[in-house]
Amino acid sequence: MTLDVEICSGTEVAGQRVAARIAALIRDKPDAVIGVATGSSPEPVYRALARFVDDGLDASGVRWFALDEYIGLPPGHPQSYRAVLERVLIGPLGLHPTSLHVPDGTAADPEVAAEAYEAAIAGAGVDLQILGIGGNGHIGFNEPGTPFSATTHRATLTESTRRANARFFPSADAVPVECLTQGLATIMRAGRIELVASGSHKADAVAAAVRGPVTEQCPASILQRHPDVCVNLDTDSAAAVYESS
Repeated sequence: MTLDVEICSGTEVAGQRVAARIAALIRDKPDAVIGVATGSSPEPVYRALARFVDDGLDASGVRWFALDEYIGLPPGHPQSYRAVLERVLIGPLGLHPTSLHVPDGTAADPEVAAEAYEAAIAGAGVDLQILGIGGNGHIGFNEPGTPFSATTHRATLTESTRRANARFFPSADAVPVECLTQGLATIMRAGRIELVASGSHKADAVAAAVRGPVTEQCPASILQRHPDVCVNLDTDSAAAVYESS
């Protein structure tokens, strides 16, 4: 299946376009369930969505489900994904923190926590999932080699992913080694998917996801099997898509 690709002049334009589609979903379905990602690529979407709320959009009935969470960070750690999403999404939209659902990275038994989160997502049913993409093609924390059949699970981060995330921590050694993440099969159950990417460092991963073979070595390539995906790119992240088309 050929993915719908939108190439924008910049990240803020891409964010506005995605946010407009999310706002339309919320107007049509005030109790929508939306999956949310962390990272720099989705943040323009959240900023634009906050402007829609400022202009009167009522998002108070929406439930938000995070893609993933680090294992082992103490409660309230500023780089836990719960804390990040409360800062960039829940707070700016003026929403109650209980509307945000995140895997329990502090659970005594991470496998049980993964099963509970998978059950919660399955019970809610995600209407729209927002994704970023890693430089190695990961979505969520589904690193290369993750089975396409995987549901929410405990995962080990690759060194390249930990280095990429080190900018948010005092050092690379401070980045957690493990996480809980929605699996690829979990992500694929979403009704619609909006992937957002920016920067030349993402270009090869984007091209592999969009135009390359569907393979577990590029986890994002599974999106080619989803019936309703929009890939939102700036010109830098789209460069290799042109080359491979």
